[in-house]
Amino acid sequence: MSLTYFKRYRMEVDLGRVDFTQCKLPPGYKFVSYDSSLLSTHAETKYLSFRHEIDANVFPCLGDYDGCSRLMVEISRKEGFLPGATWLLAHMERDDGIDPGSRRLYDPDGVTFVGTVQGVEDRFGLGSIQNLGVVPEHRGRGLGGALLLKALDGFRRAGLRRAFLEVTAQNDGAVRLYRKLGFYKARTVYKAVELLGTAVR
Repeated sequence: MSLTYFKRYRMEVDLGRVDFTQCKLPPGYKFVSYDSSLLSTHAETKYLSFRHEIDANVFPCLGDYDGCSRLMVEISRKEGFLPGATWLLAHMERDDGIDPGSRRLYDPDGVTFVGTVQGVEDRFGLGSIQNLGVVPEHRGRGLGGALLLKALDGFRRAGLRRAFLEVTAQNDGAVRLYRKLGFYKARTVYKAVELLGTAVR
């Protein structure tokens, strides 16, 4: 067992400076608002989004379906949990190219859930983005940015003026996206992680 450190950025944004007109989805996708009956759907989508990513090394629960389920319950029970900043993203056609070994949840209309984000108001009155993820098969279509903007709009509607998130520094694509949407690097933090004989992805 060895200890390693992951460099992470805390990035912040002034909600008054965010261009919410960019919150558009390509054809075939829709936002699904939070409902407590969708907790397991959020967990499933979170797991499929993060299981092969570096964040599953930083936060091992993200690489495990049961861990994602526990995490979603924990987030939903936080005092500052904001349903209006918590969203699923659905694709209106079943994708035959999906990995047949992965579990996949559908709503009664047969849509595939392909993205998730959760929002919490912290004790300082700031919006905190939790676990923004899009499944690999649907990346590169602007979905992550649209989901993030939808969550930020939920913070704004709740009367919050600022929001933040943390991102692993090696996740260049996510860092670029956040900067594009107006986030700036507020500080650098280091997360210590015990590695149990697994290689860092």
